[in-house]
Amino acid sequence: MAIKKFKPYTASRRFMSVEDFSVITTDTPEKSLVAPLKRTGGRNKQGRMTARHRGGGHARRYRIIDFKRSKEEVPGTVATIEYDPNRSANIALIHYADGEKRYILHPLGLSVGDTVITSDSADIKPGNCMRLSAVPLGTWVHNIEMSAGHGGQMCRSAGSYAQVMAKEGKYVLLRVPSGELRQIFRDCRATIGQIGNLTHENITIGKAGRSRWLGRRPKVRGAAMNPVDHPHGGGEGRSSGGRHPVTPWGKPTKGYKTRNKRKASSKFIIKRRTRR
Repeated sequence: MAIKKFKPYTASRRFMSVEDFSVITTDTPEKSLVAPLKRTGGRNKQGRMTARHRGGGHARRYRIIDFKRSKEEVPGTVATIEYDPNRSANIALIHYADGEKRYILHPLGLSVGDTVITSDSADIKPGNCMRLSAVPLGTWVHNIEMSAGHGGQMCRSAGSYAQVMAKEGKYVLLRVPSGELRQIFRDCRATIGQIGNLTHENITIGKAGRSRWLGRRPKVRGAAMNPVDHPHGGGEGRSSGGRHPVTPWGKPTKGYKTRNKRKASSKFIIKRRTRR
């Protein structure tokens, strides 16, 4: 989709940009694939805040997405391409030959009327799903399973993809968007192509109120707080914090690795992600 800009008739409109939604074919979701979505405000089941700066925002309904793509050997036709308020990618409504309807993530190049299928013998076309063992080397894939049958977990945001680099034994080597080289079991499924809506990263929010529409609350700098609230707080006049940047709980925030070294999946990472 293209980016739409506005004439600067207010200060906030000067830099604001939105998607023009030229790819979207309907603004009414499929009723049977919509569920209520309860807001948490960043709180866990004990009511304690575990994610800060969340709350408010426009009311949403959740679109039930088929991440597993488990409907094997049944062709489906793309009926509509829709906006999903719960993710950066668009979604496509698939009408299968047996009458069932499902939503999938919309890959770049998939249009209304196109056919998709889950099959290891399918063509290498955007939207088709197959096991990684059947994907040719060099192919771009998305919605990748990390455990066979669990549904896609990797490369699900707008514009993302991974590239199949090599196959060895029961593993397939993928290069993921971060630059990391990672082994995935060959029986895990992936969808061919790159996720659409590439221009999402070029959107400029433009004003604070628009962040509130998205459910993002204001973030206060640590240096603007009191010492009781943040390690950077306090000081006579404006200060730079007086120490290397840390979280409110004292952990370094720049370059500090927080990944658990004993994590079981670490053995599947061949090369760590590259610095940008």
